[in-house]
Amino acid sequence: MGTHFKGNKEELLALTSWIKLSRASDSVFKRIKPSMVQNNLTTTQFAVLELLLHLGPMSQKTISEKLLRSSGNIVKVIDNLERDRLVIRKPDLNDRRAYQVVLTERGEEIIKTIFPNHVKSIVESFSTLNEEEQVELSRLCKKLGLGIENGDNESTD
Repeated sequence: MGTHFKGNKEELLALTSWIKLSRASDSVFKRIKPSMVQNNLTTTQFAVLELLLHLGPMSQKTISEKLLRSSGNIVKVIDNLERDRLVIRKPDLNDRRAYQVVLTERGEEIIKTIFPNHVKSIVESFSTLNEEEQVELSRLCKKLGLGIENGDNESTD
């Protein structure tokens, strides 16, 4: 279903595209969410653990930037992960004002246990698209995201 808005051709195309993108995103997220919320983790907690597993220790600021979340939200998420003994904050040796967030053994064990099922869920969700379509979808999403960040419509790969 597209939009019922009675606008010009450009508006109708953009709104219809937005509706389809949003619905597809919601549908895929609904299918993969169960693999993320195991062990009573929120989706943002899962994302932090996954980020630390694959990229290693980093500052809260870097985590916030990579996950496109507010710094206040990330502080609360990390507070809760630390409370549950999944991460610890260690003073940054290069910047006395900052801390590095580090996975604990328990945190690493949990994310390593649940991540394979998460990947499986994503692969299953995207199996409706062939390889070429997945590459094209990735390219278009990157272009759309960069175009918005750069404030233009001329972004490319």
